[in-house]
Amino acid sequence: MSDIATNRKAHHDYAILETMEAGIVLTGTEVKSLRNGRATINDAFARLHKDEVWLFNAHIPEYTHGNIWNHSPTRERKLLLHRDQIHRLMGQMAAKGKALIPLKLYFNKRNVAKVELALAEGKTQVDRREDIKRRTAEREMAQAMSRAFKSKK
Repeated sequence: MSDIATNRKAHHDYAILETMEAGIVLTGTEVKSLRNGRATINDAFARLHKDEVWLFNAHIPEYTHGNIWNHSPTRERKLLLHRDQIHRLMGQMAAKGKALIPLKLYFNKRNVAKVELALAEGKTQVDRREDIKRRTAEREMAQAMSRAFKSKK
């Protein structure tokens, strides 16, 4: 698998509840632009609309060697999921505070463009502070353990 774009802020801003892989409907020039490794999904999100899932604000720049039929960089793109996955998402999205966030855009082993979607809940400032405290404590414990292990040798 080759990653094209990752959403680094997603883990900072959201608590990830579950992830899933979705196909994405693209035009020819979009695929060529993705193969050049040019895309951003930092501001992207997905929505459910009439039993379909759509990706918004994903920026795939125009293909440099394209012609007059080149694509629009931030157009809505349909995501391909199984019907039971969509219905399960509809039930979970009914709860307030849930969002569908793309974590990664990549080509799989068969060179098909895929999106890793996450069902996420927005973090508050308090949650972010707790995460920082937890990471700091884990780092200090690991350092103490390595110092203790080195002193025994």
